[in-house]
Amino acid sequence: MVTSHATPWKLTIRWDGFCSTMAAASSSSSSCSSKRKSNYRESKSPSGLISRGKTMPFKSCWTFALLILTVGRCFADDEHEMEEFLKREHSLSKPYQGVGSSGSSHWELMGDAMVTTDQVRLTPDMQSRQGAVWSRVPCHLKDWEMQVHFKIHGQGKKNLNGDGLAIWYTKERMQKGPVFGNMDNFTGLGVFVDTYPNEEKHIERIFPFVLAMVGNGSISYDHERDGRPTELGGCNAMVRNLKHDTFLFIRYIRRRLTVMIDIDGQHEWRDCLDLPGVRLPQGYYFGATAITGDLSDNHDIISLKLYQLTVLRSQKEEEEEEEDEITIPSVDNLDLLRLGQSEEGMSGIAIFFTVLFSMLGCIFLIVIGLVVYGHWNESRRKRFY
Repeated sequence: MVTSHATPWKLTIRWDGFCSTMAAASSSSSSCSSKRKSNYRESKSPSGLISRGKTMPFKSCWTFALLILTVGRCFADDEHEMEEFLKREHSLSKPYQGVGSSGSSHWELMGDAMVTTDQVRLTPDMQSRQGAVWSRVPCHLKDWEMQVHFKIHGQGKKNLNGDGLAIWYTKERMQKGPVFGNMDNFTGLGVFVDTYPNEEKHIERIFPFVLAMVGNGSISYDHERDGRPTELGGCNAMVRNLKHDTFLFIRYIRRRLTVMIDIDGQHEWRDCLDLPGVRLPQGYYFGATAITGDLSDNHDIISLKLYQLTVLRSQKEEEEEEEDEITIPSVDNLDLLRLGQSEEGMSGIAIFFTVLFSMLGCIFLIVIGLVVYGHWNESRRKRFY
C-alpha cells in the first residue's frame, strides 16, 4: 500500500481492497504490492474512489479498476510515469541483522557507531566522538531516492549541541574526517544536517540547517563558514529533541536533485532543495556519518531505505545520456548558482551598511571635488590680476 508520506509528487493508489478482490479471479494480484507506481510531478490522488477498503461486487471492481487506469493515464500523459522498487541490498532497517559483522551484512560500522535494538547510533551524547555506517555494495542505479528516518537528541540546550550528521553518496567510503565524520575533498554528494552555527555573523540563518554539496575530489568543505561557499541550497529544520519521527528525503532522477524533509509529525514532505543539472556517476556508496566536538548529541539512524526509480525515457533521451556519460560529479551553471546565493545571502543589516557607506563615500568625493574646484577657480582669478 502506498501512502502520501512515502511517495511525494505521485499518483497514489491504495491497492489493498482491490488486490484482495481481484485475487479470486487472477493470480497476478501479487504484483500490486511488489511495486509502486507514481508520477514525476505532484498530482492529486484519485485513491479516494477505492480507499474505503470495502468489498465490492466483481463487476463493480472491474468498473472502478478501469476508471482508475483511465484517470492514471490522463495524469501520466504529460508527465514521466515512474515505478519504484525497494532495493534491500542498499537499505538499512530493523532488526539490523548482522550489521557491522564481517561478511554477513551489506552494511559496515566505523568509529564510535553501535547497533541497538531501536537504532544505529552514530555518536553518543559525548564529546569528541565520530561514527559511521557505510554500505559495502556500490549502487549502479541511474535514478533513485533515499528515505532517511533519523533522530537527533541530547541534553544540550539550544546552540549548546553539535555538530550534526550527513548522508552520503560518494566514491570513497570508510574514511574518517572533519566533514561530519567523513573525509574532506570527497567525491560525490553529501546532504548535511548541521546543528551548530560556526559563523556567527550570518544571523539570518536559523540552525539546525539542512544543506547539500557536490564534490569532485578537490573541493573542500568550509567548516568555519558552515559550508556556505559550496552549498547548493538548503533549509532550516528544527529537528532536535522532537517526540515524533523525523525524515529526510533525497531523490536523484533525470539529473535533478531534490531534498525534502518531514519534521512536523504531519506525514507531509516540505521542500528544501530542488536543483536540475546535477551530474552524479553510478557505482558510488551510500553512507551516514556524524561527529561531535566540544558540544555533543545523540545522532541516530533508524532506517535508510533506497528505492530504484524506473522512468520511461524516449529513445532520443537514452542515446543522449549514453553519449554524455558521467565520470566526475558536477553541477551545471554552478557559478551562476553561487552568485545568486551570495546576493540572497546578504542580511538586512549588511545591505543597510553597504548603502550607508556607499552614500558617505559619494558625499566625501563630492566635497573633495568642490574644494579642488574652489582652489582652481581662485588661482585662475589671481592670474588675471
